[in-house]
Amino acid sequence: MNGSPRLRKRSYDALIELKPLLDDINDRVEEPGYIADDPVQFMHAFSEKRDIETAGFLAATMAWGRRDIVIAKADDLLHRMDYSPFLFVMNYSQAEFSRFHDFKHRTLKPIDVHGLILALQSIYVEFTDLESFFAMCYKKGFEQSRPFLALFNEEFFKRADDLATRTRKHVSNPEKGSPCKRLWMFLRWAIRKNSPVDTGIWSFMPQSELLVPLDVHVARQARRYGLLRRLSNDWEAVNELTRTLALMNPDDPARYDYALFGIGALGYSLPKKFLLNRLR
Repeated sequence: MNGSPRLRKRSYDALIELKPLLDDINDRVEEPGYIADDPVQFMHAFSEKRDIETAGFLAATMAWGRRDIVIAKADDLLHRMDYSPFLFVMNYSQAEFSRFHDFKHRTLKPIDVHGLILALQSIYVEFTDLESFFAMCYKKGFEQSRPFLALFNEEFFKRADDLATRTRKHVSNPEKGSPCKRLWMFLRWAIRKNSPVDTGIWSFMPQSELLVPLDVHVARQARRYGLLRRLSNDWEAVNELTRTLALMNPDDPARYDYALFGIGALGYSLPKKFLLNRLR
């Protein structure tokens, strides 16, 4: 989008006018039928907390590209883990590596799956569950005045004894400018309460602090309707967009991820009068 004119930003009054329309689209998108066509389904496939969070974390880590392909690949990975992700992680050893010898999803290769599982195994040996590990990172982030996902990145990779350097690119770091879309999506799945889609099994942080998972569909629609001016899909952009959405719903700004995704990818629309910026 280099060379694009400066984008216009919607005023507060215009946001309040837009809010009921976004809420309506959100209500139509965020419904039980959404689950079957989205990787969030793997958070609903298990009943034990550590299975839910392990499956969800791995599915979210793989969530880039077409949703149907992500779902197929995540299902393949969990099948190789006997659909017992927590037990598989805890019992994993080098002898099990052959299970992944022909597995690949985009740039995620067997050696990366190996490193992710070793890190998760180390976490589960040290912590009661994955939520407790995130809670520790959240506390450290507050104490150090740093984004807690940067602490998550550091602490996660400290715990893999046999980690290829290339594997680090599969877990984002906000201090390198990443919007951390997949991590925020996983956290939305795990933390948002009273949702027909998100599970709300975690409580280490309030849902009011969730940032929007900034994928290309959400970012484009946010710019078209004057919710986001920044042109790069980076850490600053996800914070800017979330601050804007919080003006409409301070208790749950990430809720509008569904509405913006619905407009961008699922065929929902807003009246033309709300269009503020035309993008190439």
